[in-house]
Amino acid sequence: MRQLRFYCFFIFLMSFNLACQAQSNSKDSKSPYKYKTPSWDGIGKVYLGREISHIMGFAGKDWLERDSREAEEGVSIAIKNLPITSSSVVADIGAGSGYYSFRIAPLVSEGKVYAVDVQDAAVNFLKERSEELGFNNVVAVKGSSTSPNLPENAIDLAIFVDVYHELEFPEEMLQNLRKSLKSDGKILLIEYRGEDPTVPIKPLHKMTVRQAKKELEANGFELVENRQFLKIQHFLVFQKKDE
Repeated sequence: MRQLRFYCFFIFLMSFNLACQAQSNSKDSKSPYKYKTPSWDGIGKVYLGREISHIMGFAGKDWLERDSREAEEGVSIAIKNLPITSSSVVADIGAGSGYYSFRIAPLVSEGKVYAVDVQDAAVNFLKERSEELGFNNVVAVKGSSTSPNLPENAIDLAIFVDVYHELEFPEEMLQNLRKSLKSDGKILLIEYRGEDPTVPIKPLHKMTVRQAKKELEANGFELVENRQFLKIQHFLVFQKKDE
């Protein structure tokens, strides 16, 4: 009985804290975020009408490296269509196991790939893997929840491959990334199509074009390419709006 009372009191405290957080947030007109009771796969934090999903931990590395990924997603054609040259500097935000980073590296032999992740296990893996593969132009970077921690005015292309929807602080991340992009730098979002219910991905891990445009435009970017060649994902290229 004592354990039951303690459990009920714990649940009450959790609910009370969430309600207080939501109430405090609603009174803060400067905050871009709202709060709600978390969905099954969400964190209860809402940005411009979209609940942010839980981050996939590095324990899911094997899923990123699955043999079927090329057939399912068409990674090769995505990389073939990246707006880069041999001297481009690319930032792979949320690089994970480096699935994209190490495939892009040979294409920017005179440039660089910043493989950014917030998880120590991923950053350590990226460092070790780049040494194993002999890619001197792949630099592992420990990012934070609000910043990719990249140098200013240095990036030609920043890519988010099935990652943007997991950003805990999307507005802060985009604003800090904006500083790191060159004047003609671009952002690429590759996201599972939220408009298509047949795409076998959890709803909060998908995005619609409309929602992506809403969030990027709110942070000073405009959609310049909406390519339709991927099987189950969007290929959306944004660049800075003229100031």
